[in-house]
Amino acid sequence: MRRSPGAMLLRWSGRAVVAAILLFVLLPGVVVAISAFNDRAILQFPPQSWSLRWFWRAFSYADFAKGFWNGLTVTVWASSIALVIGSAFAFAIHRYQFVLRDLLEGILLSPLIIPHYTIGLGMLILASQANVGRGFPLVIFAHVVMVLPFVMRSTYISLENLDTRMELAASSLGATPLRILFTVTIPLLIPGLLSGWLFAAILSFNEFTATLFVSSQATQTLPVAMYNYVREFADPTLAALSVIYIVVTATLLTVANSFLGLGKILNVDAH
Repeated sequence: MRRSPGAMLLRWSGRAVVAAILLFVLLPGVVVAISAFNDRAILQFPPQSWSLRWFWRAFSYADFAKGFWNGLTVTVWASSIALVIGSAFAFAIHRYQFVLRDLLEGILLSPLIIPHYTIGLGMLILASQANVGRGFPLVIFAHVVMVLPFVMRSTYISLENLDTRMELAASSLGATPLRILFTVTIPLLIPGLLSGWLFAAILSFNEFTATLFVSSQATQTLPVAMYNYVREFADPTLAALSVIYIVVTATLLTVANSFLGLGKILNVDAH
């Protein structure tokens, strides 16, 4: 059926608005990406001459290398701990009714609305009162608190999409609840669990605001090292590092979407 001129105008107007919003969001990233190839030791757009020297500096700068390994350590521990704790809470909240269930869920999801600098400052005050140093345990604990809601969300949606008839069939064949959990439920939840771990890892590795409060010179992660760098230098090194961040993150999400189906896990598929 042929569309009316008014419907066609509305359709193309909507597309133009979406394109304008996407351009507005992506434009700063495009400017930073182009500036990363500037040959001069100042941020300049557009570059007068082109070079890859700042990408080499991003890889060879000692504080960035140390921050990368520190961040990787924190990320692996924080996302793994959050995966275990978050999936357990998501399972309990989804499957059982108990006193203060809604309150517990609200507390666990509160980092989604509480500013991260508030969480970091609160962690620093508590650590100071308890005479706890700003070592890796404190940084990891802060990251677990902040990424826990994303693991819970991913696991909860996977539980919503789970075909419970598989569990009922296993139960009817005499399987114990514990065996059903480890042989039926968890294998079916693996895409959601892996996606939750991936989101937690990306968010943890990029977390800056709270980490600035709870980390020290010895435990600073890459975002904190970048912040310290920009306080002393104004060259395009951070622009080059930002390009690397964007490419790696986009690649991870693309691969994860291809193998895990993030749309279904995040409950955004049309069906």
